[in-house]
Amino acid sequence: MKVYGYTRVSTERQADEGESLDVQQRQISGYAMMKGLEIGRVFVERGVSGSTCLTDRPQGAALLAALEPGDVVVTAKLDRMFRSALDALDVLQHLKTRGISLHMVDLGGDVTGNGISKLVFTILSAVAEAERDRIRERVRDVKRDQKERNRFLGGTVPFGMKLAEDGALVPDAQAQAAIVTMREARAAGSSLRHCAELVQERHGLDVSHMTVKRVLEAEKTAA
Repeated sequence: MKVYGYTRVSTERQADEGESLDVQQRQISGYAMMKGLEIGRVFVERGVSGSTCLTDRPQGAALLAALEPGDVVVTAKLDRMFRSALDALDVLQHLKTRGISLHMVDLGGDVTGNGISKLVFTILSAVAEAERDRIRERVRDVKRDQKERNRFLGGTVPFGMKLAEDGALVPDAQAQAAIVTMREARAAGSSLRHCAELVQERHGLDVSHMTVKRVLEAEKTAA
């Protein structure tokens, strides 16, 4: 069994006594001494934002790679190690599956294997679900706003439109003229293949008969 410590501080908070690396290391050392644990190595994350997932941090990734079943990790505070409840829940479940213990000083000890672990997981699960709801709501708001401002939401640019430098969808004159040709030729009884041939002849656009079909069906749906 190996025992590791983990500390982190973001650049703008390094001078904050309540969050400094020295304070965290003293808390970890004091806790380990009280529990009869001998810290073999402390992974120190300097100048890394808390918004970065543990797996994407240099020292966080190194810690996870070093861990083996039966090992112990000690960290001073939940928010020093994880960016969110979602992040914490994912990593905790992974550690628990591998038989690795995680002790959080601010939560009173081992959050993966003793009496408080079930409570911690229950709370984190509830908070994580709330975070998921907030993320989904933010995504919906952004998409609604982008749509109202005629911004491209991703995927394939609709035929007849093009993407402007500011991200807005604007009409493509050449393709719009081709749509008129498709519509008029189809109304006159032309086959889809003939419509595609006319678009090639008149507008220099190489389209398939299936493209013609999709464009005309989209127009009907929009109407």
